[in-house]
Amino acid sequence: MNPIIQRGWQRARRRQWWITAVLAVPIALALSAVAWRIAGFDAFTVILLLTLLVGVGLATWRARRLDRQWLVRRLDEHPIAQDSADLLFATPDMLNPLQRRQRAHVEAALQSRLPELRPRWPWRWVLASAVMSVLAMALAFGWPRGPSAAPLFPGATAPPATPAQPPQLRSTRLEITAPAYTGQAVRVQNALDGKVAQDSRLHWSLRFSAQPHTAALQFHDGQRIALQREGDLWTARWTATRPVLYRVVTEPALRDTRLYRLDVVPDRPPVVRVIAPDRSLVLGTPGQRQWPLQFEATDDHGVVATAQLKVTLAQGSGENITFREQTFTLSGTGPATQRRFARTLDLGALGATEGNDVIAQLTVRDTHAPTAQSAQSSSVILRLPSAAEIQGTDMEGMVKKTLPAYFRSQRQIIIDAEALIKQRRQLPAEEFVKRADAIGVDQRILRLRYGQFLGEESEGGAKPPPTSDSLPTSDTPATPHDDDHDHHGEPAQAQAGHDDHDHGAQTDGTAPVFGSATDVLSEYGHTHDHAEAATLLDPKTRATLKAALDQMWSSEGELRQGQPERALPYAYKALGFIKEVQQAERIYLARVGPELPPIDEGRRMTGDRAELASRALPLRALEAPDQAIVQVWQQLADPGSAPDLDALTQWLRRNEARLPDPLSLAAAIETLRITPDCADCHQALRAQLWRALLRPLPQVPRRNAPDAMGQRYLDALEATP
Repeated sequence: MNPIIQRGWQRARRRQWWITAVLAVPIALALSAVAWRIAGFDAFTVILLLTLLVGVGLATWRARRLDRQWLVRRLDEHPIAQDSADLLFATPDMLNPLQRRQRAHVEAALQSRLPELRPRWPWRWVLASAVMSVLAMALAFGWPRGPSAAPLFPGATAPPATPAQPPQLRSTRLEITAPAYTGQAVRVQNALDGKVAQDSRLHWSLRFSAQPHTAALQFHDGQRIALQREGDLWTARWTATRPVLYRVVTEPALRDTRLYRLDVVPDRPPVVRVIAPDRSLVLGTPGQRQWPLQFEATDDHGVVATAQLKVTLAQGSGENITFREQTFTLSGTGPATQRRFARTLDLGALGATEGNDVIAQLTVRDTHAPTAQSAQSSSVILRLPSAAEIQGTDMEGMVKKTLPAYFRSQRQIIIDAEALIKQRRQLPAEEFVKRADAIGVDQRILRLRYGQFLGEESEGGAKPPPTSDSLPTSDTPATPHDDDHDHHGEPAQAQAGHDDHDHGAQTDGTAPVFGSATDVLSEYGHTHDHAEAATLLDPKTRATLKAALDQMWSSEGELRQGQPERALPYAYKALGFIKEVQQAERIYLARVGPELPPIDEGRRMTGDRAELASRALPLRALEAPDQAIVQVWQQLADPGSAPDLDALTQWLRRNEARLPDPLSLAAAIETLRITPDCADCHQALRAQLWRALLRPLPQVPRRNAPDAMGQRYLDALEATP
């Protein structure tokens, strides 16, 4: 077939399809509007879908009726075809020479001027269909439906409810409109249970088999939302700010009073992960001029496309460190829920030189409205060693500078506390106390590290810096040229040369620890006999360091209680004492072993307990926590008992925040309240209470009773004078 005739034929079929569809759509809308008025939204949806499907099927059928026979008749209606259109569809081998000549003549004529094959638009019918549809919808939606008005269709309105004929839910509809920042579309469901985003707008539409006098949504915490009647439809609106259990209550009461559960999912703050570098502390190389950084930020709904990269340049050594901050705006790549931010820092433009530290931290925000949530990445540090730190010496012993890299943090604790005080009005009370407690933890870690040099307990903290024969002993003099080196607070091992014997590499598979002097040491030196090392301090230095620890203790106590203003005076005093300790030129580490007290062989195995204090620990009975629910839990063991559910409900409201699933406990309470004779309900509530019980703290176990020989031995010890 000629391509021009083929295209004209297809245009005609499409025109026929659209004519039928345009005539069918107004009819479908009119029928659906009447169905909405009669039976509600569910009927409207079904009728609209069915009528549209019928309209599409009818349009397709009418378009396919324009087949080849119709095309031949349509072409023969024009003189240009000369009643020879059927020759265009015949096989050329079946035609005689005269027919082929006539076919070529007709094709040439049609190619030069193809007649209009498309049917005309029936504008009168289209206008009539639209007008009739508008009138039908106006009657369906605008007809008065008050209590005294007659229904549009007799028998469609539900009868009034009576105690003999209680109402029953016939249809339910819950429309959920999530906040705009979530990017979720409006969701409609028939189930009254659901899981929604926090601050979602909920719209209930309920229909009863018999019309109640009043209806409401009763929440488990006492809140009540009245349902408004609109004809046969009862509606209510609420903003989901917290998870709730609720039921539909009516007057007269419903036949089914089941509980429905709405879980509210809060918007989580974004999470920032450092991709490059792969370590928190990176040791620079000589002549390094660039530092590539890469971060990944994830969020449940979306991260803002821009982020702030704060770069801090630390210059100086010891406590005499100056900080200079710069902020860069980075643009992220990738989807909104998982963006990546990258930047290559120019160390020369930042002013970083040998012996400086470059600290980078990324801050991102999510799309939460009205107030965005922010998160910060962990800090990554680039340490640019000086030439003196890289160059080793061939000394047999090594001199350790006073106070290693640990002792640089007291000033930073003060800076963090002052910054937190300035943000007091901008932060919620709980967040303020949480951040103050975090600074207090840093103060505690610093105090424990200082305390290790005085022989105090570490409380599980980091081990003291390596101290052994890799450093000079107390009788090893310091070389004069050591004073000329700027260590920038680094451990002395960074300057060390190597001994003339072999050292095995670390094989325990542990990853480097951020800020650990031993990890820096692993790059430049080695250690020996850590357990036997002891720090020798002169009495004046020890007293000054002890005073610094006392001030740190006071500062830590105030910070852990959320009082950074009270902690600052102690922190400043601790900083002053630290500077005094730094005036000591050297601390020598002796190569000595542990000194244990000697054993008195004369008293060994004699049973002599003279001058020995009693080791008996005072024991006291621990009161069982949550006495209210313990009593109810015991009562629930008997299915015939009547536990105090009101008191249990009050306790639940007070302790709801600490429970992992308070709604399940509330549902069990309400179920037992409705059916008090249900034995399974007693056991279900008892199981929920068991999960809510606070476990008592571990107590000192009672010693096993001795056997006959052991008892005689103990009696003999007591009888010994």
